[in-house]
Amino acid sequence: MSYFDYAATQPMRQSAIDAWVAASGQLNAGAQYASGRKARSVLDDARETVAELLGCEPIEVVFTASGTEADNIAVQGLFHASAEQPGAGRIISTPIEHSAVRDTVARLEADHGATVDLLPVGRDGHIEDLTALDTPAAVATSMWANNETGAIQPVEDIVKRAAAVGTPVHVDAVQVVGKLPINFHELGAATLAASAHKFGGPRGIGLLLAKRTPAPRPLMFGGGQERGIRPGTNDVAGASGLAAALQESLAQLEQESAQILHLRNTLREGIVASIDDVIVNTVEPSLDTHLHVSFPGTDGDSLIMLLDQRGIEAATGSACHAGVNRMSHVLEAMGVADEQGRGSLRFTLGRLTTEDDVKQLLAVLPEVVSLARSV
Repeated sequence: MSYFDYAATQPMRQSAIDAWVAASGQLNAGAQYASGRKARSVLDDARETVAELLGCEPIEVVFTASGTEADNIAVQGLFHASAEQPGAGRIISTPIEHSAVRDTVARLEADHGATVDLLPVGRDGHIEDLTALDTPAAVATSMWANNETGAIQPVEDIVKRAAAVGTPVHVDAVQVVGKLPINFHELGAATLAASAHKFGGPRGIGLLLAKRTPAPRPLMFGGGQERGIRPGTNDVAGASGLAAALQESLAQLEQESAQILHLRNTLREGIVASIDDVIVNTVEPSLDTHLHVSFPGTDGDSLIMLLDQRGIEAATGSACHAGVNRMSHVLEAMGVADEQGRGSLRFTLGRLTTEDDVKQLLAVLPEVVSLARSV
């Protein structure tokens, strides 16, 4: 089996497994007795490691259950926290956000009457006009890199432009943390979301970097853990595994990136050379891990099933509604025609991807596309 869906999840790193197992016996980090203090020490060590690696203060590290939860806390929390500020009731986002942000913004629009302005995206998948940021908003939110195409967005420019009028910015960095160097303080965003399993940590643990001010208003209430922003008994083992995976991914960043980029480029060149009428939707600057390709005359679901039968695991960004295969909202925002974008695949590579995996994919993909086009 060859795995090409690292953007969905990575196999856990052994360092993360070891850290998780070592901390799995810890008790309640909020307790005042000896076992509680011991658990709190392990949790504090994880928090300090994350803070050092991501350029922030330990108190700014908020552990969550997922990147989705972190996005929800940030977008909803900053929106509600800005109720008395200039731009209250207005949200700036993009049309290519992950559903964790996209659906949250839509719910704020439907339930709270938020006015939503979307920064337009070009055919290359990159945000191309920041003008909407020149007017204050309750919150501006943008992903750092797109989960489908891998397109890296100008988040530094977005933060600076928004800061000029006092708009707090949330950055969905779920696809980026562990793949690119990040310094939260230098970036200047109000919040930033990440998920451990995207860089080889445990599933079920994420993080939100949140400045002291403006801080997101809590969505849940309880014991006051995590600055009250995300209350609930802490997952000490998960936090420890997250910190270990992040430390290893950044320590091996240069080496892993070079290998992944080489394999990604080999795959792209092989696809273009062996299959007619191919559209490559991943345009630089992009993550080294991503390759998004459209095969007009096919549909994504058929391609996925045919590849799966041949031992290849990949993904498609399109969604199936009532049995109808549709092009993803990301490609739609990029201006891709439906007949071109409906048959798209996202290949994402990672640290365990090999030359043999790429050769196997290139050996079967022409036949798969041909079969899909003949249906």
